[in-house]
Amino acid sequence: MVIYFIGLGLYDEKDITLKGLEIARKCDLVFAEFYTSLLAGTNIEKIEKLIGKPITLLNREDVELNFEKIVLSEAKTKDVAFLTAGDPMVATTHADLRIRAKQMGIESYVIHAPSIYSAVAITGLQIYKFGKSATVACPEKNWFPTSHYDTIKENKERGLHTLLFLDIKADQGKYMTANEAMEILLQVEEKKKEGVFTKDTLVVVLARAGSLNPTIKAGYVKDMIKEDFGKQPHVLIVPGRLHIVEAEYLVAFANAPEEILKEV
Repeated sequence: MVIYFIGLGLYDEKDITLKGLEIARKCDLVFAEFYTSLLAGTNIEKIEKLIGKPITLLNREDVELNFEKIVLSEAKTKDVAFLTAGDPMVATTHADLRIRAKQMGIESYVIHAPSIYSAVAITGLQIYKFGKSATVACPEKNWFPTSHYDTIKENKERGLHTLLFLDIKADQGKYMTANEAMEILLQVEEKKKEGVFTKDTLVVVLARAGSLNPTIKAGYVKDMIKEDFGKQPHVLIVPGRLHIVEAEYLVAFANAPEEILKEV
């Protein structure tokens, strides 16, 4: 009958909106996926307890290859909730799922929730000054992606900040740290030698966004790469041209070196 794409927010089960919670409780079936993001402050048992219903957890293959068979076939005759971390429409995967629902004649609705795209403002960097985002993927045998480096370069040329998502392999319990991402970017710099990401590059790390005590740290790569940012998820930001208020905020709340104030 209908499928609801419901966001769970950023950190724990309490980040779901009242609207999302109310609708999830009314649905006949509840599905969820956590391979596109990580809710560090909760688990599926806590979410089930809050909603009052069992949740069928789907892996990447279930969602990307068998969504019609597993979920949409049920939505033909039942009200179905599909839960995701963050906001449901941030992941391009979910836009494709909504298209598939429409093609099958199934009504769909989106219930938004807090997203990293808004929460990143806690770093003090102004949202409208962010350019294109990118993902730092784990290199594999015969595969070393570098598009994230090019995205940083393009944004820097326009004075814009770059938000970098870090690789998630939920099925293996692996979540890239900001330190690992910096190592990868330095390796790309070593290959390309374009001065885009060096040990003297200013970076900002935001860890566990959405919690009451997120980690926000700013500094140069040579220092930040040694830092302990605590548990994942982490995001890495490469600032573009800083406004004086942005620089002051980073010094006040992210322990950035005061010398950045002289550069704005």
